[in-house]
Amino acid sequence: MEGKEEDVRLGANRYSERQPIGTAAQGGGADDKDYKEPPPAPLFEAEELTSWSFYRAGIAEFLATFLFLYISVLTVMGVVGNPSGSKCGTVGIQGIAWSFGGMIFVLVYCTAGISGGHINPAVTFGLFLARKLSLTRAVFYMVMQCLGAICGAGVVKGFQTTLYMGNGGGANSVAPGYTKGDGLGAEIVGTFVLVYTVFSATDAKRSARDSHVPILAPLPIGFAVFLVHLATIPITGTGINPARSLGAAIIYNKKQSWDDHVRRIN
Repeated sequence: MEGKEEDVRLGANRYSERQPIGTAAQGGGADDKDYKEPPPAPLFEAEELTSWSFYRAGIAEFLATFLFLYISVLTVMGVVGNPSGSKCGTVGIQGIAWSFGGMIFVLVYCTAGISGGHINPAVTFGLFLARKLSLTRAVFYMVMQCLGAICGAGVVKGFQTTLYMGNGGGANSVAPGYTKGDGLGAEIVGTFVLVYTVFSATDAKRSARDSHVPILAPLPIGFAVFLVHLATIPITGTGINPARSLGAAIIYNKKQSWDDHVRRIN
């Protein structure tokens, strides 16, 4: 009987867990980490200004935001400019949400290895606060993102001037029945969902722990954009991307869109 108990004990302990769970997954100390946390970025890094990769990353952000505005605003124009007045002949709100979310998925995937695939000043600012990039790079990214958004909306207006100016130009405004406070609250929550998803999807610890899970970081980010648009398009048209809101407001240039845009910022 004693020999059998020994066999059971040895058999139970012979094969350890391949993938630890619970608190065991956190490791015992700094030396047990199977991932590396990047060092905090300096506030100002002068060497970046002489590096081609720095400017290449800015160009990638410009081009990505340009394409993002071009495709998404064209989709919006196709829905709101439907001459029949029936949404059955268009992609509807769901199609607009898929356009925004799908483009973010594609563009983040394409530019992640060049610039990090921010395509959004809110994401860039959040990563700056977390010291993931320097102030120099953050400001440069945000300027290039806004310029790209302005150019993207401008190209749409150039193609369809009458349709663009007659149907809101894709600019954000608070819908009738909602207050400015409702719009502000919706934008705060929506932007939090997006930035939270970005941090979760790109976390070094998560990537190491879940390396056996075949998932792309751009996928949850794009899906978060899709879901937020489904929720907030009826309220504000969704302005969780300040560059997208600014670019459309500048090109459309009507008082209502500027009033709601400024009040959301304030």
